[in-house]
Amino acid sequence: MPRPMRENEMPVTVSVTRADGTVEQVQVGTAVRRGDGFSVRLTELTIGGEGGPVRSAPTRRAVSSAPGEAPSVFPPYGRSRGLPIRGASAQDLDFYATGARRTLADPGKARFHDKERALLGAIEAEQARQGGGGPPDEGEPTDSPEEQF
Repeated sequence: MPRPMRENEMPVTVSVTRADGTVEQVQVGTAVRRGDGFSVRLTELTIGGEGGPVRSAPTRRAVSSAPGEAPSVFPPYGRSRGLPIRGASAQDLDFYATGARRTLADPGKARFHDKERALLGAIEAEQARQGGGGPPDEGEPTDSPEEQF
């Protein structure tokens, strides 16, 4: 059980997106004020379990959507294979959208075009939901001052 925090301490959390698309804040440590800055003390971290022996992650298989139904998970390739499209990072959405566009541009892959159009539609809907839209139009600047680090 974590000890109560002192006045000069703040929780350090990360957002965890569950398979059902819900996001949960999980505390991973404590930030302690030190002069003008902070020191971070991380708690013991365990990935994929209750702190027992480490096991390999179970194999995930993408759930196929019914014909005519928009897919809800990414296809079985890439680092986010089989994970929900809803709540995905902008980087993952861009990666899979680029792949779908590449397939749609290839006449030799015509047998996959219906699925790729459905995937691209689901990705673009999620990008719009997140407020990011799709790829920039021709002539539209790709960098904005807010995006520079």
